[in-house]
Amino acid sequence: MQSEMGILIITAISVACLHTVTGPDHYLPFVALSKSRNWSLTKTIGWTIICGCGHIWSSVLLGLGGAAIGWSLSKINFLEGVRGGIAGWVMLTFGFFYGIWGLYRAYKNNPHKHFDLEDGGDIYVYEHRHGEAITPSERHKVTPWVMFIIFLLGPCEPMIPLLYFPAAQNSWWGMLLLIAVYTFFTLVTMLTMVLLGYFGIAFVKTEKIERYVHAIGGLTIFICGAGMVFMGW
Repeated sequence: MQSEMGILIITAISVACLHTVTGPDHYLPFVALSKSRNWSLTKTIGWTIICGCGHIWSSVLLGLGGAAIGWSLSKINFLEGVRGGIAGWVMLTFGFFYGIWGLYRAYKNNPHKHFDLEDGGDIYVYEHRHGEAITPSERHKVTPWVMFIIFLLGPCEPMIPLLYFPAAQNSWWGMLLLIAVYTFFTLVTMLTMVLLGYFGIAFVKTEKIERYVHAIGGLTIFICGAGMVFMGW
């Protein structure tokens, strides 16, 4: 159990950091709002944490769906000795299909959120496709609370299988530990990126990586599941 939890913790950290860094919408809007409205450092950090918590809570709710499946299977007697193996296969399978879906989404160039800062200091959100050079016909002005709702409705799907294994092992402390780790590293990564922008430090260009954020998440989960199934992690 301890070795599997170690792998899950590493995966949770990887997912939290990669999902945040490769998604500029996790930090650029806060930098733009902060500069356009002359927010203090404290207010900038506060709204980043509030919106980050909304994003995390919705992700944890998805993860609890995976936990419910694991807990249900743990009640089946003939699966008593293979629950760990099943958990690995679930993660491997989920990661594979989620990664394929991510690649398909990148290939199809589906619309995604984009934030635009106007000269007057207002920031707007709209959907667009990579490579489009058109003026969006429908935009919505972004306020801090609008930002919170956007983050609340935009969960991180790879959280779904991460809570499956500790639930299958009836390990509530394991579930709480994974949630705490995911929460901590998501918030730390968001704050790091926001503070870099707040103090005028340039970001690494992530536009091309952003297109493959779901594929990267799927690959991370797939590697974790493959290690548990085939390598005895």
